[in-house]
Amino acid sequence: MPNLVRIVFLACLACLVATTAATAQTPASQPSSGTMPEKMPFDIPYGTPIGVDTAKKLLAIAEAEAKRRDWKMNIAVVDTHGELVAFERMDGAQYASIAISQNKARTAARFRRETRVFYNQFESGHTYLSTLDPELVASPGGFPLVDAGKLIGAIGCSGGTAEQDAAVCKVAADTIK
Repeated sequence: MPNLVRIVFLACLACLVATTAATAQTPASQPSSGTMPEKMPFDIPYGTPIGVDTAKKLLAIAEAEAKRRDWKMNIAVVDTHGELVAFERMDGAQYASIAISQNKARTAARFRRETRVFYNQFESGHTYLSTLDPELVASPGGFPLVDAGKLIGAIGCSGGTAEQDAAVCKVAADTIK
């Protein structure tokens, strides 16, 4: 067993030395292979968290859109921290989508971006996403709520396809300006 430990240690040491040597040969002024944005993406400042009255209005807007299309949805509104402010499960909406709608809203609030961004990254092979947050949902249907340029919360919908979820929540999210 001690020989195995020594072999693993030496292999790790060799990798460390090779990595350090390769890094040292790359000039600091040379750009990386990726594109570096000038500004932080999704750098939305936090505002006053959404209140229950506004959250209920958003639920009503999303529910009306879902009813218009005859879709049964679970709809969640969270504050800037991703904590639940208001929730509605429409009659007949699937039970499994309760937590999903809440986690879509939570993901959109905590990461200050639409959940579709994570879906697109996951679809392009960025599987590390599942290690970021166990409640992260990489599926369309979660939208940050931005009022006067500040994040006040997020809304998440689940019960239909990803595109149906996104369509219902977007109608409500778009009413916040």
